[in-house]
Amino acid sequence: MIDKTYEIEEKFLSKFAVKSSETVGRLRKEEPCPMRTPFQRDRDRIIHCKAFRRLKNKTQVFFSPEGDHFRTRLTHTLNVSQVARGIARALSLNEDLTEAIALGHDLGHTPFGHSGERILNDLNPKGFSHNVQSGRVVDFLESDGKGLNLTREVVDGIVNHKSDTVAKTLEGRAVSLADRIAYINHDIDDAIDSGFITQADLPKDCVEVLGETSSKRINKMIYSIFLESDGKNQVKMQDEVFEATMNLRAFLFERVYRTKPFLDEEERAGRMISVLYEYYKKNLNFLPAFYRSVADTDGVDTAVSDYISSMSDGFVVKIFTELFVPKNWKL
Repeated sequence: MIDKTYEIEEKFLSKFAVKSSETVGRLRKEEPCPMRTPFQRDRDRIIHCKAFRRLKNKTQVFFSPEGDHFRTRLTHTLNVSQVARGIARALSLNEDLTEAIALGHDLGHTPFGHSGERILNDLNPKGFSHNVQSGRVVDFLESDGKGLNLTREVVDGIVNHKSDTVAKTLEGRAVSLADRIAYINHDIDDAIDSGFITQADLPKDCVEVLGETSSKRINKMIYSIFLESDGKNQVKMQDEVFEATMNLRAFLFERVYRTKPFLDEEERAGRMISVLYEYYKKNLNFLPAFYRSVADTDGVDTAVSDYISSMSDGFVVKIFTELFVPKNWKL
């Protein structure tokens, strides 16, 4: 069965796509699966891992929203996967590789979204970046220190999905653009639903180029990538569409991400994370056994960052409350 999949890829994938049979492999060699390609196995491992399940209780933009329809880090990941697969399909790239990278790209993300990431980056002398941490999750932290043993193409795409780095594969670059496309559009939807902004607030020049709804904008962005990149060794938007996309992103930073209500919540989240960080540094014996072993090999700051970044929003609040909020006396 696997040979049939390889034949289909050879026949239909672009010459610039990564063929599953040509993977550079894993850190540890494994017996091949007779039914699934290496990238399909990676996708399945990511979906079944603990870090993936925890994404459902991690902030995307809005902290602890009251409502069922705001995005979480998990729904964001699924949005990215869908957009990335659309790009890969349009350009005849390897959809399985693209999907695996997309599903794993935020596994190392902190509680409280990018606010938590900035806080850990300030606290840890070595710095902290969620994309690097995602690579650490799949290479080491999952499975009690064994990692998921993913193919190197998937790990490269995960680690290099941010805009300031470039993945080696076109599939990884497709995920990087898909991440931007997804969060810009669903963050606009959430901001409108919350009453933070209105549809009329969106920059008119961006709306004229991209469309007035998320579905129209996403379709325009993906189609622009197809027109600019089909048959070429690249994954990029047309200049006009990319400029409008980045202007829409800048609008979100000005009107949503860096406004006083968000900064106030970030301060509260930062206070909890900072207190927990210093507490665990001084009380390593209260870390779970696995993270104490990490402290022995990789240092205390790495171990504490590993532990706190793995937490969901609710778990941070729970642990902080148990440790630092006075309890009622029962007489």
